[in-house]
Amino acid sequence: MIKFVNAKINIGLNIVGKREDGYHDLETVFFPVGLESGMPQQPDPFDDILEISLDRNKPSGCRFQLMGRRLNCAPEKNLVVRAATLFFNTYYEKTGRAIDEGLYNIILDKHLPDGAGLGGGSADASFCLVALNEMFDEPFSKRRLAELSAKLGADCPFFIYNTPSFAEGIGEVLTPVDIDLKGCSLLIVKPDVSVSTKEAFSGIKPRKPKFDLRFLPDLPLEKWRDYVVNDFEESIFPLHPELGRLKEEMYEGGAVYASMSGSGSALYAIYRDAEKGSAQRERFVSTYSGVWLFGL
Repeated sequence: MIKFVNAKINIGLNIVGKREDGYHDLETVFFPVGLESGMPQQPDPFDDILEISLDRNKPSGCRFQLMGRRLNCAPEKNLVVRAATLFFNTYYEKTGRAIDEGLYNIILDKHLPDGAGLGGGSADASFCLVALNEMFDEPFSKRRLAELSAKLGADCPFFIYNTPSFAEGIGEVLTPVDIDLKGCSLLIVKPDVSVSTKEAFSGIKPRKPKFDLRFLPDLPLEKWRDYVVNDFEESIFPLHPELGRLKEEMYEGGAVYASMSGSGSALYAIYRDAEKGSAQRERFVSTYSGVWLFGL
């Protein structure tokens, strides 16, 4: 079985409170991107490719292989391996049957950038759960898969449903939203800048947002710039001014809306005019190694 693993962007991200468990409550809109990567209409390679196969002639077990973009992560700590282990253990708890048909080969061909705020690792984990669930004739509902995925990462449940969603809590409480960006172009740029989670949250001050993102579908795209903010930009841009400059360049090039995704360091821009998006893509590819353009 082969799955093409897409990413997400955050449209707005508000940190609204600090929890007793040390995490932060947030409000954001998750929007899937790269759903048609590799197709003629979106030729830029972007999605990860996850392949799972069963070799019945080998002793029972699970073997993981990573290809493409290298990760500074031990194999046993990779979210895909953890997702597979979680699935097999939960399947045994539900059915009393161990996974003994043979050797499951899991190959992850990595293209999505890490440390970008695009949810690549979380997406890999969730797609692994979905793929295994399909291979085992769907013993778990989507709701149950979302519950399992939340053990792997706060934004993992989003990728189980993979539709535009308003997220709250630590990102695991989801409500579908109807965001219509058809006809627009989306440009994603990943600068050679790394922002750690600790660094991102170090300057955050929880507060009530000025705009309720649940009403984002009612707000015209042309007004997003005035109302929709990512709270992380306030603390991260002073530490990495090149990110702030990149956002301004996106607006100067005709973007209707531009923002950092998650805690960064990728930024994205939305264009009504496809030619302006293409022109900025050509401009940025000479400076940044990670540049992708999609039609929405």
